Amino acid sequence: MSTIFLGKDTDGVSQKLLLSRANRHGLVAGATGTGKTVTLQILSEGFSKAGVPVFAADVKGDLSGISQSGSEVHKLHEKLLSRAEKIGLNNYKYSAMPVTFWDLHGKLGHPIRATISDMGPMLLARLMGLTEAQEGVLHIAFDVAENHDWPLIDLKDLKSTLIYIAENNKELSLEYGRIASVSVSAIIRDLLVLEREGADKFFGEPALSLSDLIQMTDDEQGIVNILAADDLIITPRLYSTFLLWLMSELFEELPEVGDQDKPVMAFFFDEAHLLFDEAPKALVEKITQVARLVRSKGVSLWFVTQNPADIPDDVLGQIGNRIQHALRGYTPKEQKAIRASASAFRPNPAFKTVDKISELGVGEALVSMLDEKGRPKVVGQTLIRPPYSRIGPAKLSERKAIITDSPMAEKYDDMVDRKSAYEILNTKREKARKAAEKAAQEELKPQSKKKAKSRGRKRQSPLERGMKAGARSIASSVGRAIAGKHGAAIARGILGGFMRR
Repeated sequence: MSTIFLGKDTDGVSQKLLLSRANRHGLVAGATGTGKTVTLQILSEGFSKAGVPVFAADVKGDLSGISQSGSEVHKLHEKLLSRAEKIGLNNYKYSAMPVTFWDLHGKLGHPIRATISDMGPMLLARLMGLTEAQEGVLHIAFDVAENHDWPLIDLKDLKSTLIYIAENNKELSLEYGRIASVSVSAIIRDLLVLEREGADKFFGEPALSLSDLIQMTDDEQGIVNILAADDLIITPRLYSTFLLWLMSELFEELPEVGDQDKPVMAFFFDEAHLLFDEAPKALVEKITQVARLVRSKGVSLWFVTQNPADIPDDVLGQIGNRIQHALRGYTPKEQKAIRASASAFRPNPAFKTVDKISELGVGEALVSMLDEKGRPKVVGQTLIRPPYSRIGPAKLSERKAIITDSPMAEKYDDMVDRKSAYEILNTKREKARKAAEKAAQEELKPQSKKKAKSRGRKRQSPLERGMKAGARSIASSVGRAIAGKHGAAIARGILGGFMRR
């Protein structure tokens, strides 16, 4: 299988994606309710049947239906059959795709985890929305941990390292530069926010091995990895940062393979505009660079979004395969976006692309794929083929059965908490506390001896006490014998020296 059949256009031309050109990346765009999810579903089916593993985020939960076969009792059955006949899809049969479910929160799939070190300071800074000064402090925290061989695995490891930096600010500033205490405090507050958003479940071990996303069945079908993102999308910064991390990891770990007959993996970014919202320039440049270079690793990237204008031009420039569902142009801004989208297609003399974009029905799209020489084909108004798998979400019981039977359950379902920066620094602080207590006790010992000696000098024997009592009696007698107060004072002066002996 060297192509993925997408549908047939109004000129009777079959629209197909050449697998050898799939690593030139792709775009699926269109307004809500125009058929993007079904298009994502048939692309995933096509890649899977061709032996290409897939990773896709399931933002609405509907994509989970790809794990179940379509059914003749489904309410859309007749419409699907009619569409299959209309586009010449012979021997149309329902079938399910092999699926592995994943979930950062571990509820609707196997947990996906990464370590703090794996994520790195740049993506973490983006995740927390740090300022430039705060990001600098975060880089210092990573350097300090690395130089002391303190593994940064989870959020408490990073927090402990930041506290250590604050406690040893003076000494560390000489080596790493100025460390503002206010920046450290701000980062720690942001870590607490991440914990409330559920990021503490994402950071940890066992960390995801990318090889587990690039799996095949015994009959050489590619596994479709579906990330449950209906809850995750509520925290868009965590969602987008995770996908960026995963794309970067693919780029770093996969070997160079150049152009092949088919991709090593297909990767779909649903709600792709979230990747670029509020992203600093340096991060956008990083995404653009990875998108440009990752194709040599055999990865086919697909950006799924409502409006192509949501994606930077530098990234759009890396996209060769385009599927455009309907866009609505009610405002000047929307009309401008339609014109921009139309200008990206190779014109078809049979119609005006800019007009067709707003006239398309549900399940229709303007399609332009690359040809054998890597050139974009003339755009065609295309009726998208029906999927083999179920349209709509899988039932919870069906999902749980797949999760239970998956070989990934034993490997990832239970978290492991090994010795890392948190434990190392806690041990270090406990030793310092005990040393301080011991020093304080040692300081008290000489003072006790000194006081004991002082009390010894004041102790008197019975003979001394008797002599002093006698002296006081003589003084009294002499005082009474000598008239006047001056006489008594003289007597006290005479006998005072005797009393002190």
